[in-house]
Amino acid sequence: MQTLWMDMTAGIQAEDMEKAGQILKDGGLVAFPTETVYGLGGNGLDAGAAQKIYAAKGRPSDNPLIIHIAQWEDLVPITSHIPEKAKVLADAFWPGPLTMILPKSDLVPMETTGGLNTVAVRMPGHKAALELIRAGGGYIAAPSANTSGRPSPTTAAHVREDLDGKIDAIIDGGEVGIGLESTIVDLTEEVPVILRPGYISAQMLSEVIGEVRMDRAFVSADPSIRPKAPGMKYRHYAPKAQLQIVEGPEEKVVETINELAANAAAQGQLVGIIATDATKERYENAIIRSAGDRTDDITIAAHLYGLLREFDELGVSEIYSEALDTPRLGQAIMNRLIKAAGHRILQV
Repeated sequence: MQTLWMDMTAGIQAEDMEKAGQILKDGGLVAFPTETVYGLGGNGLDAGAAQKIYAAKGRPSDNPLIIHIAQWEDLVPITSHIPEKAKVLADAFWPGPLTMILPKSDLVPMETTGGLNTVAVRMPGHKAALELIRAGGGYIAAPSANTSGRPSPTTAAHVREDLDGKIDAIIDGGEVGIGLESTIVDLTEEVPVILRPGYISAQMLSEVIGEVRMDRAFVSADPSIRPKAPGMKYRHYAPKAQLQIVEGPEEKVVETINELAANAAAQGQLVGIIATDATKERYENAIIRSAGDRTDDITIAAHLYGLLREFDELGVSEIYSEALDTPRLGQAIMNRLIKAAGHRILQV
């Protein structure tokens, strides 16, 4: 299959968007930008399209897909019940990086929901994504547009690296803004449960709908604690190299990472280090990259996956990272970093 490249970095091209929409209506796959990461889209009401998404990504079929919609009215046909809290959250955060889990209707195939009787839905806050949803019939099922398990794509080039020749088209909308996947909140329980942390924090949710609780598995370093969301049990966001997080007081973290890097370099290994602006000059014996200023967690979130992919391109075999528990998005950032490291955390 030859993948069609559609450049919309300078603006949405109506002819290309119409063509992309028709690909979706015909059961094909289109990668597209959102404000979080690039998504791999197929018709959310087409079981065959869902199966194509799983195949292109190498994704387990019990890992539910998120259906993307462009207007509130389109939520009604794909759900059997919309709780009042869903309406309140939509008013507050849609369009935006929030996914809600709701009871599904018979219109949504089990292939899209990973065999569950619930459906994950969000309305993205990105103009090109919304235009594509409308052009494609209103319902786009879309996980991140990468090979399953790899760092999520924040540029169209990342999508091409993983999926060129496996999907019908890629829409290039430039670099994404947030760089972390949407917050997922399950509204099928009496007290809503956050299944995946993201830009919309627990505090932001509770300020709007009251009490929420968090699935304790998503930031745990203990891999034996099973997450409530089926897809979160799988390896995610991982570079090809072995990644280890070093957590503790700054002085001890720098000292330990330098020791680990020196030992690995002495064995002939190429090492990468994820530092911050405040510490990057203190490391040696490695390829050193800063995730940004520790107080600027928006920048760190936006660059994290790109750093992991850059280390892949450079061929490093070992990566050591400082813990990036930043002020506002630290929980979401550490969730991704812990999973990318396979729960390998060294406390010092």
